[in-house]
Amino acid sequence: MAKLSQDDLLAQFEEMTLIELSEFVKAFEEKFDVTAAAAVAVAGPAAPGTPVEAAAEQDEFDVILTGAGDKKIQVIKVVRELTSLGLKEAKDLVDGAPKPVLEKVAKDAADKAKESLEGAGASVEVK
Repeated sequence: MAKLSQDDLLAQFEEMTLIELSEFVKAFEEKFDVTAAAAVAVAGPAAPGTPVEAAAEQDEFDVILTGAGDKKIQVIKVVRELTSLGLKEAKDLVDGAPKPVLEKVAKDAADKAKESLEGAGASVEVK
């Protein structure tokens, strides 16, 4: 079989439907044990004026309680201060860690919540 040039391959891909191209990508990934997602991510920012730059700067954060630590009662009190949860709901949240305490909050609010929870002895993650 003759080796195809890049131009020949691109010409073949131009003639394919999206479904055929999608099936080809899946077969390629299986055959060579690779993922095409990295190539898409690299190709994305190359186009000028794309909204990728806006997506890179995150403005909403989730505060996730990953562990209550030794001072569980103090952590429950802080969770109640940060949220509008009652005692039972706050206790269930702390007992069920890892769970989100606050979702889609501003960076400064997420940092303050993290600081308060860590001050009470909890382990916290901000995403």
